[in-house]
Amino acid sequence: MYQYDQYDQTIVDERVAQYSDQVRRRLSGELSEEEFRPLRLQNGLYYQRHAYMHRIAIPYGNLRSDQLRMLATIAREHDRGYGHFSTRSNIQYNWIKLEETPEILRKLASVQMHGIQTSGNCIRNITADQFAGVAPDEVVDPRPWSEILRQWSTFHPEFAWLPRKFKIAVSGTKEDRAAVQIHDLGVYLDRNEKGEIVASILAGGGLGRTPIVGAIIKRDLPWQHLLTYCEAVLRVYNRYGRRDNMYKARIKILVKALSPAKFAEQVEEEWQHLKDGPSTLTQEEVDRVSQYFAPPAYDKLADTDTSYETHLLENRAFARWVERNVRPHRVPGYASVTLSLKPRDIAPGDATDAQMDAVADWADEYSFGQIRVSHEQNLILADVKKRDLYALWEKAKAQGFATANIGLLTDIIACPGGDFCSLANAKSIPIALAIQERFDNLDFVYDLGDLSLNISGCMNSCGHHHVGNIGILGVDKDGSEWYQVSLGGEQGNGANGARLGRVIGPSFSAEEMPDVIQKVVDTFVELRIDGERFIDTYDRVGIAPFKERVYASRQPAHA
Repeated sequence: MYQYDQYDQTIVDERVAQYSDQVRRRLSGELSEEEFRPLRLQNGLYYQRHAYMHRIAIPYGNLRSDQLRMLATIAREHDRGYGHFSTRSNIQYNWIKLEETPEILRKLASVQMHGIQTSGNCIRNITADQFAGVAPDEVVDPRPWSEILRQWSTFHPEFAWLPRKFKIAVSGTKEDRAAVQIHDLGVYLDRNEKGEIVASILAGGGLGRTPIVGAIIKRDLPWQHLLTYCEAVLRVYNRYGRRDNMYKARIKILVKALSPAKFAEQVEEEWQHLKDGPSTLTQEEVDRVSQYFAPPAYDKLADTDTSYETHLLENRAFARWVERNVRPHRVPGYASVTLSLKPRDIAPGDATDAQMDAVADWADEYSFGQIRVSHEQNLILADVKKRDLYALWEKAKAQGFATANIGLLTDIIACPGGDFCSLANAKSIPIALAIQERFDNLDFVYDLGDLSLNISGCMNSCGHHHVGNIGILGVDKDGSEWYQVSLGGEQGNGANGARLGRVIGPSFSAEEMPDVIQKVVDTFVELRIDGERFIDTYDRVGIAPFKERVYASRQPAHA
């Protein structure tokens, strides 16, 4: 993975020194909170419902073991012993003291990490496929291109004050595991008939108050022009994006208002001023970055291993874990492991300092010292020998990281919600925990097959509820917390790409939610044919049977 050079390290160290002085002036009263607010946000520091929350960037979800150990140290020494991995593959600490934040950033800088551009109206942390570089269906490794975009966008003076926050995702695989279509700007990498790398550029995707699936505005863009074209997109947005209304300031509103075709015309016109200019990529620059993502020193192994196969036959729990949490690898004898951060009774995405230390140790022992973070809020060891899977599974069980539920109903995506976030209308974590408790029979959940459930505490949709097969949105009703349910969303893994769920009807109280989800699941079980996935059954029968079942016995006063 990428290693800082002297320029990167100098920039981050200078930012730490600058921020330290800003905190000193705030604590002494030289800066008011109003003056300090934009300064702290530039370093990922929010003030939430109970305390400061510090958001740390994990570029395209890649971590070294020493970096994860530092995240564990910060959780232990500056928080309450845990961190929360978010849907942007960042980590958030929810109980931070302002006076300790300069020291937190100093510790992060010592392992080449920071909180820069994790907040504010700028280009945010860039995300990519968690199995980049190892997935059998990969056509182009997105990591070098994500790193090039990261270096280009960090402190870019023209895009430091955009109309609204701006999110980019990059994918180079046949299956979109990066949810590219729901980002402000998406990049699909591919190869043309000559084997040359090209990109399809999407614009105008996003969830929140006005959910929209992004549209392709440029196909077969030669790799040399990736930065200049993206710069043209951002220039058009920066010029015409609305600044009078924050709810209509995202690029998706501009693209929708103009139409994707008209927006693409404006980008093309702007691009003519940038094409072949200083930001045009060279092979030398691509090679400079790509060297950091060269494959590790894999051993030459057979694709099968006798001990591994024996464990699969003799241990049903291990075999089930392999089926749900272990993915094929492009190198014979290796596999990629997803460590579930969704065991029962734990908030989705949370990991303790001890767990993070343990995963760092496993990364060193089994996976070349590297860890990935997915936007589904799980951790990944991408390069594990098949013969080591059983030993890793046993260690993961001891740390509560071996729940065999990846892609299943209890692999819930959820934002922190009203327990922490001052923007939330309702709590997310108690709803997630109540659903996990209701569906604690792993055999039953396993038999349901692929079924995504996403929860957001407000319309900002940090839990991606719009693209869950089952989506839950917290809403405020006369000062009380209620929950709206939608069905039929997909994040982009399906044959038809990403799509948005449909709301089934009036909202529900927190107490009703486990029963509501139970009725949705029971309807699916009764109507599915030949082991269909939930989304396939939904497509076949529509929303009506689910809606009828959910509201059949409901009291009119609740409607």
